[in-house]
Amino acid sequence: MIERIIILENVDPVVFFGINNSNIQLLKTLFPKLRIVARGNVIKVIGEEEELAVFEEKVHELEKFSIEMNVLKEEDILDIVKGKAPTVMNQDNLIIHGLNGKPILARTVNQKKLVESFDENDLVFAIGPAGSGKTYTAIALAVRALKTKQVRKIILSRPAVEAGEKLGFLPGDMKEKIDPYLQPLYDALEDMIPPLKLKEYIENKVIQIAPLAFMRGRTLNDAVIILDEAQNTTKPQIKMFLTRLGLNAKMIVTGDITQIDLPPSQQSGLIHSMRLLKGIKGISTVEFNKKDIVRHKLVQRIVEAYEKEVPDNIFPDKEKNKS
Repeated sequence: MIERIIILENVDPVVFFGINNSNIQLLKTLFPKLRIVARGNVIKVIGEEEELAVFEEKVHELEKFSIEMNVLKEEDILDIVKGKAPTVMNQDNLIIHGLNGKPILARTVNQKKLVESFDENDLVFAIGPAGSGKTYTAIALAVRALKTKQVRKIILSRPAVEAGEKLGFLPGDMKEKIDPYLQPLYDALEDMIPPLKLKEYIENKVIQIAPLAFMRGRTLNDAVIILDEAQNTTKPQIKMFLTRLGLNAKMIVTGDITQIDLPPSQQSGLIHSMRLLKGIKGISTVEFNKKDIVRHKLVQRIVEAYEKEVPDNIFPDKEKNKS
């Protein structure tokens, strides 16, 4: 009899082992000659060498499937153990599978352009109205890059600019004051990564979520770096952020230049940088519009109503929003 230890490196134990260890119980049934004990991300197996080798191979296949799909059902285990390809519904424009295997897709023309631009460029500006999916798509691309080991970490940032309220009047310490600004980023991640795995990533700083000011002085290598709400950066702030780009790193900068919360005397750094960097190789801009809005149908109508007062297509090559 031989004992073997199998360590599951990137899998979420809740997804892999199943509720009340139901998946492990199924594996014990499928491999009755082995003694199988699972704890945390470790499986200890005792048995004959030949049987152990088959079991380990199948466990790694299951591990790969559960990381990719974020789900592992009884039928998936049966298919993989029996040597069949698990039934996976083909999805056009799939980016990744989110929580419980939910497909996260590039649903609109410009979301698809963002996916293509990210693959082809190291810096992408994604500009458009609220609800167009620019931030959500950007985070999905970052999670995909992390899962496929193209990068080792994800850095998500936002400028902490007040939109009518003041930080000093919010309760709590600095983290508690800042977290409300970063909550939309947490919300997107919670759709894509199982809770325990997300907590582990954040605790180990594989995923870092921080206000823009915390980026100063850093060089960010082997990472996807996303700056959200970039319309609220000043020129020095966005210059500081863009120059953080390190080796084997990609950046996505998102913003809505119709919703600038800076004082009237300050020009948006986003508009300035897009104008300044236009045409440089390796930098791309994707312009979202109201047709990309994927929230409640009323959001598109709200945007259309506001467009009656705000000129359409305010982009850097037009002389708008100058201080």
